[in-house]
Amino acid sequence: MNASVPFTLLVNGMSCASCVGRIERKLSTLPGVTAVNANLVTQEVTVTAKPPVPAEQIIHTLKQLGFEPKPVQLELAIEGMSCASCVRRIENALLAVPGVIHANVNLATQQAQISTGQVAVDKLIQAIEQKGFSAQVLTADTSITSTHQQQQQQTSTQLQHLKQQLWLALAFAVPLFILEMGGHLIPSFAKWLDQNIGQSTLWLIQGLLAAAALLLPGRQLLKQGWQALWRLSPDMNSLVALGTSAAFGYSLVATFFPQLLPGGTVNVYYEAVGVIIALIILGRFLEAKAKSNTSAAIQGLVQLQPKTAWLIQADGQQSECPIEQVQLGDQLAIRPGERIPLDGLVLTGTSFVDESMLSGEPIPVEKTAGDQLMSGTVNQAGHLTMQVQQTTEHTVLAQIIRLVEHAQGAKLPIQDLVNKVTAWFVPAVMLAALLTFLAWLIFAPASALSLALVNAVAVLIIACPCAMGLATPTSIMVGTGRAAQLGVLFRQGIALQSLQLTQVVAVDKTGTLTEGKPTLTDLISSPGFSADQLLQWLASVEQSSEHPVAQAIVQAAQAQQLELLAITDFQSLTGLGISATIEQHAIVIGADRLMRQQNISLDSFSEQAAALANQGKTPMYVAVDNQLAGLFAVADPIKPSTPVAINSLHQQGLKVAMITGDNQHTAQAIAKQLGIDQVIAEVMPAEKVAAVQQLQQQYGPVAYVGDGINDAPALATAEVGIAIGTGTDIAIEAADVVLMSGQLTGVVNALQISAATLRNIKQNLFWAFAYNTALIPVAAGVLYPINGTLLSPIFAAGAMAFSSIFVITNALRLRSFQPKLAG
Repeated sequence: MNASVPFTLLVNGMSCASCVGRIERKLSTLPGVTAVNANLVTQEVTVTAKPPVPAEQIIHTLKQLGFEPKPVQLELAIEGMSCASCVRRIENALLAVPGVIHANVNLATQQAQISTGQVAVDKLIQAIEQKGFSAQVLTADTSITSTHQQQQQQTSTQLQHLKQQLWLALAFAVPLFILEMGGHLIPSFAKWLDQNIGQSTLWLIQGLLAAAALLLPGRQLLKQGWQALWRLSPDMNSLVALGTSAAFGYSLVATFFPQLLPGGTVNVYYEAVGVIIALIILGRFLEAKAKSNTSAAIQGLVQLQPKTAWLIQADGQQSECPIEQVQLGDQLAIRPGERIPLDGLVLTGTSFVDESMLSGEPIPVEKTAGDQLMSGTVNQAGHLTMQVQQTTEHTVLAQIIRLVEHAQGAKLPIQDLVNKVTAWFVPAVMLAALLTFLAWLIFAPASALSLALVNAVAVLIIACPCAMGLATPTSIMVGTGRAAQLGVLFRQGIALQSLQLTQVVAVDKTGTLTEGKPTLTDLISSPGFSADQLLQWLASVEQSSEHPVAQAIVQAAQAQQLELLAITDFQSLTGLGISATIEQHAIVIGADRLMRQQNISLDSFSEQAAALANQGKTPMYVAVDNQLAGLFAVADPIKPSTPVAINSLHQQGLKVAMITGDNQHTAQAIAKQLGIDQVIAEVMPAEKVAAVQQLQQQYGPVAYVGDGINDAPALATAEVGIAIGTGTDIAIEAADVVLMSGQLTGVVNALQISAATLRNIKQNLFWAFAYNTALIPVAAGVLYPINGTLLSPIFAAGAMAFSSIFVITNALRLRSFQPKLAG
C-alpha cells in the first residue's frame, strides 16, 4: 500500500481563521486526501494524500472557494533528448514526483516547463537523471541577455562536439566503406585486397575499425540506448544500439567462429556499423545546426538590447556605462542612430523613433517631452534625453522575449496524437524487427540468417521517431518567433490552434476600431443656457474624469480659454456618466439612459440626436438642476487600418461583431460604414461577458479584441482573447494574444501566422508518419518478392537522418512568412 505524501502550495487570500477552516474542511473531502493543514501566517496549504496526489483538483477546489493558488513555475534545461520517446519518458518521470501539477517537455528547445507546489528542485532533477538525462535549473533572476548568451554558448559547444564526433566517425567509416564496398565496385581492387591482405586479415581490420566507431563516436549512442532498454523505456537510441550491436555481433561470429553459422551465411557487416554511426551523427549535427536557426527570432530580440548607455551625471557630463548599472530615475542621453537602452520618458528633445522591431509598424513615431520610449527601438534623427522607468529585466522588450519563449515551449492539442503514437511506437518497431527477422529466417530461400539480420537491422534504424518529436515544437518555435517580428505576441501557445476554430471576431469600439482620442464636434444648448456657459460647466465637471471623452471636452474648453470652476460632490456613474455640483447647481452629464433614469425628457433634441448618431457621432446630454440644458456630440476617428482589417477578416470567412457602450444609432452608423456584420450596442461594462456568450451560442468560438480594463472579463471569456498592446496591463494579462501595433490588422496577421504554423505542423506530422508507414515495410523486405528490392541498413540510416532534417527545414520556411491584407 502506498504511503501518503505531502503537497504544499502557496495560497493567496487567506485572511482569518474562518478561511483556514473552509479550506481544511473542503480539501479533506477530496479522494485520497488524508490530512490538510492551512497555515494563515505562511499563506501555505499542505495536503497529505495517497499517490497520485490530486494536485489539479486541489487547485480547482481552492479557486472555487475564492482563493488564489500560486503554483511555482520552473524551467529546466535538459541534455540528452533525441526523440519523442525521450520527451514522453521525462514528462512521465516529472509527473510522478509528488507535487508536480503540469510538466511540458519540448524537444526543440531542450527545456521543460514545470508547474509545482513547494517541491524541492533536486527531486525533479533526480527524477530526470534516473531516466538517463541531465538537467539544470534556468533561474528567473538571470538576465535575459546573459541567459541567451549562455544558451548560444551551449549550442555552439554542442555543435563543436558533434562536429568533432562526426570527423572521428568518418575517419572510421570511410576506410570501412572503401575496404568492403570498393571491392564490389572495382573487381581489380578486390583482387588486390585478396592477394595482398587476405580475407581473414581484411575482416580483422574492418572489425577493429567498426569497434572503434562503436566505442568512440558511437559510445554515447550505445550507452543511452542500452540504459533505456535496461529501464524498459526504449527510445531511438535503443533502436540504433540494437541494430548496430546485432550487426557487429553477427560479424564477429562470422570472423572468429564461422563454423557456428549455416553454410552460405558467413558474411560481415562491419561497414554497415561504421557508416550507420557516421550517418546518425551527421544527421544530429545537421539537425542541431538547423534547430539553432529556429530560435533566430529570440536571438534577434535579445540583440536589440543595447549593452551600454550614456549616463548624464549630476554635473551634466555624460559617461558610457554598462546597461546593468543604470538605475530607476537615472537620466540618459540618446544620440541619433542609437537604440533606446531602457524604457522611460522623454525629458527634452524631439525626434522620430523607429519602433518597427517591436510593433511591426514601419512608420517612425514622433517623440517629444513626456512621450514613452521603449528599449530596443531606434532613435533616428534628433537628440533626446530620457528618464529611466524600467531596468533591463522589466522593459517591454524583456517581457516580449519572455512571452515568446513561453509560447515557443507550448504544447498544442495536436501534439496529443504524437504522444499517443510514441507511447507504443518504439516497442512496436522492435516487435516489427523481430517479426522481420523470423519471417526471413523461416521463408528465405538462401542465406536466410544473413538476410534476416540485414532486414531486421534496417527496420530498427529507419524507424527512429526523431521526426515525430520535432514536427510540432520546431514549427511552434519558428511560427511564434515570426509572429513576434510582425508585432503579434502569443501569451498562450495554445492560441495558435484555438484561433483556427474561430467563427466570429468580436471587437470593442473605442481604442480598437477607433483611435481612442475623441474630439468634441457639436454643442447645442437649450433655451436659457448659453453654449459657452454649458461648455464651461461641462469641462469643470469632466476635469475630474480620466475618460477620453472627458479629456476631449476639457481640451475644447481650454482652446476657448474658458476658466474651469470648482466642483463638489463629484460622482462617477459607471457606464452611464458623471454628476457634480457647481455653484449650488446639480450638473448631470451622460448618455440618454442616464437621463431617462433621472426622468428627464429628451424629446426636444430627438431629431438632432438621431442626425448626429447617423453621422457616427456619439450624442450625450447635460442636465442642470434636473432640467435638460443641452446636447453635445463627440466623434472618435476610425483608425485608417480598420477597414482593411475588417475586409481581410471577411475574406477569411469570419463574421465581425462590434460590442460597444455607444447608443444603437451611433453603433449602427459605424457598423454600416465599416461593413460590420453584427452590432451589440448600449452594453454596460459588466454586460460584455454576456455579449460574448451570446455570440458563442449564435456562431461558435469567439475571438474578442479589446484594450480597456472593462474588456478583461470578456477577453477571458472568449475562446481567444486578443489585447491591443497599447491598452492597459490588466487587459493584456487577461489575453491570449497581444498586438503590439495597436492596429486591428494585427488580428489578421495573428490568424494568418496561426494558420500557416498549423499547416506547417500538419505537413511535418504527415511526413513523419507517412515516412515510417511507407519505409518500415520496405526495410522489412516487402518488395523483395516483387522486384528483388532490399533496403540496406546504410541507406536506412541516411533516410532516417534526412527525415529529421526535412521536418526542421520545412519549419524554417515560416521565417519568410508574409501576411496578406485585402486590397
